[in-house]
Amino acid sequence: MGNQAKWLLYWHGDPYDLQGTEAMFLQAMKENFFYHVSRNPAYMRMVKRASAYGFPSFAGRESLGQVPPIPTLLFKRERFWTVQERRMAVKATSSGTSGKQSQIGYDWESVFFGALMAISMGRRHRLFSPVPANYLMLGYEPHPGNETMVTKTQRISSLFAPPRSRTYALRCHRGKYRLDDKGLTEGLKRYSREPFPVRIVGFPSYLYFLLRALKAMDKKYVLPLGSLVLLGGGWKNFYRQQVDKGELYGLLEERLGILPGQVNEFFGVAEHPGLYCSCPNRHFHVPVYSRVLIRDPRGLKPLGYGAAGILNLLSPLAKGMPLLSVMTDDIAVLHEGKECGCGIESPYFEVLGRAGLNGVITCVSGGPGRA
Repeated sequence: MGNQAKWLLYWHGDPYDLQGTEAMFLQAMKENFFYHVSRNPAYMRMVKRASAYGFPSFAGRESLGQVPPIPTLLFKRERFWTVQERRMAVKATSSGTSGKQSQIGYDWESVFFGALMAISMGRRHRLFSPVPANYLMLGYEPHPGNETMVTKTQRISSLFAPPRSRTYALRCHRGKYRLDDKGLTEGLKRYSREPFPVRIVGFPSYLYFLLRALKAMDKKYVLPLGSLVLLGGGWKNFYRQQVDKGELYGLLEERLGILPGQVNEFFGVAEHPGLYCSCPNRHFHVPVYSRVLIRDPRGLKPLGYGAAGILNLLSPLAKGMPLLSVMTDDIAVLHEGKECGCGIESPYFEVLGRAGLNGVITCVSGGPGRA
């Protein structure tokens, strides 16, 4: 199948047809694995250190667990490109809430396949609209000094419908970001009086703060027909103030007239080239472009459905650097798709919390520069 597998995978009509794309995915992963092994000496050393029994066979789904998972922490400590850095089409960093940032790069081919993925997922979840929209961006205003992945992805999320106007929560002033809560509420008030749909994009924490402020001022706005909320990026530094989704959705309906069916959530990791969109039951099902493993923290053995462990995300997309198996610092559980009831048959994962990987000893923890 060769490179044809990747093309077939990313052109596949149903983004949740895991059974129908299993062979394509395995072949695409195999090709991506050997691409990096043959061109990236640091990754080759890493694989040799981790693979005591040889390279993964890619003969079946179980063999994906043989691909050495790279902790996101390692990307924060080391930079190791497979493609020369100057040839990267897109470079970005993680948010760096722990004080360190990952340096991520994508070549032009990977950007193309990523666009195909975004288009397919956007169509499946009915995010595209030809009607211009006013955007309330609950994130960072773009700035030359801001290369974070979350800023780039939030900007992309404001392209599902033609942007008529954007109002940002975090404005850059003299190189530093400040919360413009007054501008945010004034933008919301102005948008509610216009006939165009409003799309609220960004961090759930800032949405909660906005809604709480509206409640304190006893203000309500009814947003135009077709308005949507697109949440992603997590609560970051505000995790101690995180509230239950029921409370957040209740405030949305109470203050803005937004119903739960108008809310879409996204899950993503800067070091993983995959996109996860919530289903009507608020679950993140695994699309054909990736696979999800849950690993036991005590030895990293892949676990089955229903067991809590470290979230390991796999993707064959990136050629710029070896992002084919990334181990996050999230604790999660994988469920069978039939448990959801939304009609999507692919498995879904539930994130339970965060776990610092500093104390996790892995087979690749020595870093790519050490033999």
